[in-house]
Amino acid sequence: MFAETLRETLKQRLRQTIQMAGVLVVMFSLPLEARTYKIATVAPDGLGWIKDLRQAFKTIDAQTEGRVKFKLYPGGVQGDDFTVVRKMRIGQLHGGALAAGTLIRFYTDLQIYNMPLQFDSFAEVDSVRSDMDQGIIDGITAGGMTVLPLIETGFAYLMSNKPVSSPDDLTNLKVWVPEGDPLGEQLVKLFKVSPVPLNITDVLAALQTGLVDAVAVPPLVAIALQWHNHVTHVMDLPLMYIYSVFALDPSVLKRMSDSDRIIVLNELEPLMRRIDSVNREDNINAFEALDDSGIVKVAPSNAELSEWQVIADRAVQQMLDAEEITAPQLSTFERALERARQ
Repeated sequence: MFAETLRETLKQRLRQTIQMAGVLVVMFSLPLEARTYKIATVAPDGLGWIKDLRQAFKTIDAQTEGRVKFKLYPGGVQGDDFTVVRKMRIGQLHGGALAAGTLIRFYTDLQIYNMPLQFDSFAEVDSVRSDMDQGIIDGITAGGMTVLPLIETGFAYLMSNKPVSSPDDLTNLKVWVPEGDPLGEQLVKLFKVSPVPLNITDVLAALQTGLVDAVAVPPLVAIALQWHNHVTHVMDLPLMYIYSVFALDPSVLKRMSDSDRIIVLNELEPLMRRIDSVNREDNINAFEALDDSGIVKVAPSNAELSEWQVIADRAVQQMLDAEEITAPQLSTFERALERARQ
């Protein structure tokens, strides 16, 4: 009697185990929930890299069988870079193609490349970046934001509605700085100029109306945003090096399966490197194209170059004093730049 009862109990437990195993098989055979990640940028739609990014998103959608989708919001429809970051922090957006300076709250030392008048050539840029890019990426990641390989935006040149070759020529100019960029305002004030902080999407109208009559941006940016149509002169001196990042909220990659994450990174990381390279070529061509649009290039004299360098050195010291950059990072940069010049 006891043996029969035991056999029946064991059969019942075996049936339950088989049923549970079946449930688990079904559960794990179901595809992961499809997610759509919203990505924003102020870059206008129609640019070459925007088209490439859309194609990459389509490829990811296909290779993950619809489990990972990205929706792109170009042209500043989600606000400027600072607004995009705020929306990422509250979950309204999941990522963005942003000016690097937007992420200083995550890693202050990312501004090290933005110090004025540091690089003399693209060769120096490439050498220093090969030493320092990964450290910047790691620093931003440790601060709470995921970024892919850094993207060159280019050397910023001063474009204005009157000729400028010396710091004194800036007097009475109304110079745009990005709204929410206190460092930019501080640097502009070193030239005894009153900055005009504006959302980047408002700059075109400001140039058209005279609210702003000078901007410092890479030629590619000026042409893409049509700002070059509203200035008459460009100073032939690269004032600072600017770069951008493709940033994602850390939760985006964590939500994906390992295989989907590999697909996403294998598609996007090489694309960022291609954009980095293409932007350089496009900036060189854009600077030459300024001639065709009638913009007059003004070259500072050697004496004027010395005046610019004095103010640039003062700006670097101010960044250090204000803890916008740290002494160890500055030392690392200076050593890397020295190696590049050997």
